Amino acid sequence: MATIQAGGGVGLTRSKLQNFRSKAPATPFLGRKLKLRDARGGLGFSIPGTGSSCAVCAMGVELVDAARDLFVGVGVGLPCTVMECGDIIYRSTLPRSSGITLTAPGVVLAMGALSYLWATPGVAPGFFDMFVLAFVERLFRPTYKKDDIVLGKKLGEGAFGSVYRASSVKPNSKKDGDLVLKKASEFGAVEIWMNERVRRACGNSCADFLYGFLETSSKKGPEYWLLWRFEGEDTLADLMQSKDFPYNVETMILGEVQDLPKGLERENKIIQTIMRQLLFALDGLHSTGIVHRDIKPQNIIYSEGTRTFKIIDLGAATDLRVGINYIPKEFLLDPRYSAPEQYIMSTQTPSAPSAPVATALSPVLWQMNLPDRFDIYSVGLIFLQMAFPSLRSDSNLIQFNRQLKKCNYDLVAWRQGVEPRAGSDLRKGFELLDLDNGIGWELLTSMIRYKARQRTSAKAALAHPYFDKEGLLALSSMQNLRLQLFRATQQDYGEAAKWIMRLMAKSGTEQDGGFTELQLQELKEKERRPAKRANPQRNALASVLKIQRKIVKSVNETIDELARTQKSLWWKRWIPRQE
Repeated sequence: MATIQAGGGVGLTRSKLQNFRSKAPATPFLGRKLKLRDARGGLGFSIPGTGSSCAVCAMGVELVDAARDLFVGVGVGLPCTVMECGDIIYRSTLPRSSGITLTAPGVVLAMGALSYLWATPGVAPGFFDMFVLAFVERLFRPTYKKDDIVLGKKLGEGAFGSVYRASSVKPNSKKDGDLVLKKASEFGAVEIWMNERVRRACGNSCADFLYGFLETSSKKGPEYWLLWRFEGEDTLADLMQSKDFPYNVETMILGEVQDLPKGLERENKIIQTIMRQLLFALDGLHSTGIVHRDIKPQNIIYSEGTRTFKIIDLGAATDLRVGINYIPKEFLLDPRYSAPEQYIMSTQTPSAPSAPVATALSPVLWQMNLPDRFDIYSVGLIFLQMAFPSLRSDSNLIQFNRQLKKCNYDLVAWRQGVEPRAGSDLRKGFELLDLDNGIGWELLTSMIRYKARQRTSAKAALAHPYFDKEGLLALSSMQNLRLQLFRATQQDYGEAAKWIMRLMAKSGTEQDGGFTELQLQELKEKERRPAKRANPQRNALASVLKIQRKIVKSVNETIDELARTQKSLWWKRWIPRQE
């Protein structure tokens, strides 16, 4: 029998030691059993017959006992993760937690947060675009210098720049093909920003943009050079001026002559295809938070490679995701195609704050004002011009705008006034829009309305029955899926939008303390009318309000100027410069 010895004289047999351990009181504070080991040169235990010896006294057992009594007496023990006590065994039998507990309020809150982050113009996609995609794209995009470009034929000239056909002398110039160069003295930085954004978010909506840089060595002063791939020279305005329109674009967009005789049915199919392409391009811009503000036939080009119409000239566009090129009290537009409100948002809207804050608040601002409806009105006028040949000239379009204004922008009232004495061109246009129980006229009236909130959106217009007969075969599978999903879930969210606006911010109505842009125009018209007899109280109130308006105006102008200066410092820095 092995004996534990101490100093060679006193020892305990193994059976006695086990008996001692068995008699020790069970306590939750006493943890893992002490394992006696050889300390080699100090306190230790030896088992005779093994050849190893160590010097230890009988007080070793007493120390163990004293330590046990100390733990039991003060109620202190080692953690259960270290000790093999019953508590850890008991807890191991309990059901394991999954880590995440789903509750109905939590699910609703999470879905609401995700919906907000992806709501137009997109908070989450905006941060990803600005801080990830833009950085990666700048690393791999092709670079051009002034010496790499050879100017060719001049394609056009406008108030803010000239457009040339150009070519590249770089070694890989054959891959790039012919180019289009624009020299812009004003709004060039804005246009570079917008084209970069569009190329990342919705490249099929606009012309294929390659590169933009600032040239500072020119004697004419700083010039912005913008390069696109050459896709074609024909604009929708050029094609519409032909007497053979819309038959002159039939094979261009449909690929072949339709098996239909010349007439309303065939013309309607061509116009349907053009309208569908315009609305898809416009929906791509609006989905990423860009409002063009200058939609007209001259800014719609036919791409020979893709056989589609694309939008060009983003110099007047505004990026409402971060507030670039947007000042509440300024507007850029063509009066022939502009909406009656002229401003995309109310002039009471403050200037955009810093980019991250503006991006986070952009869905609220978008739902409060629906700025995309400004472009919808312009597309409605293009639709009107394609249906009525007599309105394709500038003079007749201006006259139509005057007539529509007299009818309070009510297209139905305008039709009732002109149809009884209409000529052959007008009658033909009404007949074309009245095909299939008048769904074309219904779509047109939903686009041309006085109040922006009552106009349809580009996505809702694409889901209109007017495009059912034209079909969806020309769309990609993802575009088809998104459109069918929108048609299946299309609802009127007008009341919900009003409730959200009144809950989160001033909705811009008299009831909530503000005015919409249209109401401001009505108030200005009332001011021009003969004033009623005034009383002293009314005059005093008017004076106070006048002073208040001046103070608010001064503060807003100061804030706008500071914000404009701050913006001009950060978003132009990434534009390449060449000395």
